[in-house]
Amino acid sequence: MERYIAVKISELCKMIEDSIHDGKYPLEDQHKRFSNSLQVINRSDSDDLKSSEIKIEVRIQGLYIISNYVPNIEHMPGVIEVDVLDSFKILCRRLGRMTDNAGNPKGTTVSAEKLRLLK
Repeated sequence: MERYIAVKISELCKMIEDSIHDGKYPLEDQHKRFSNSLQVINRSDSDDLKSSEIKIEVRIQGLYIISNYVPNIEHMPGVIEVDVLDSFKILCRRLGRMTDNAGNPKGTTVSAEKLRLLK
């Protein structure tokens, strides 16, 4: 007979968030710079992993993704963990493509050769 410890959704969110903050997942440099800004938030009406609908928000600054889950998904905590990592990487990609107020890409440099091609 299997025994398991019931984890609350908010605890699972905090564990995943802390693991990303602490660098426990292999991340590329473009992801590492946003890792401390990550928030993983339980938006469900309940804190029970067996509730009728689970909603998890993954947020970096003003961008976020909300994923929802139904209770009959096998290995729910692992599925949520993988989805949070995927959502985090998607948000990093979006943040990497944002522009500043002048319309210039943030953190992007353009070589002199490429500038000559634009003339």
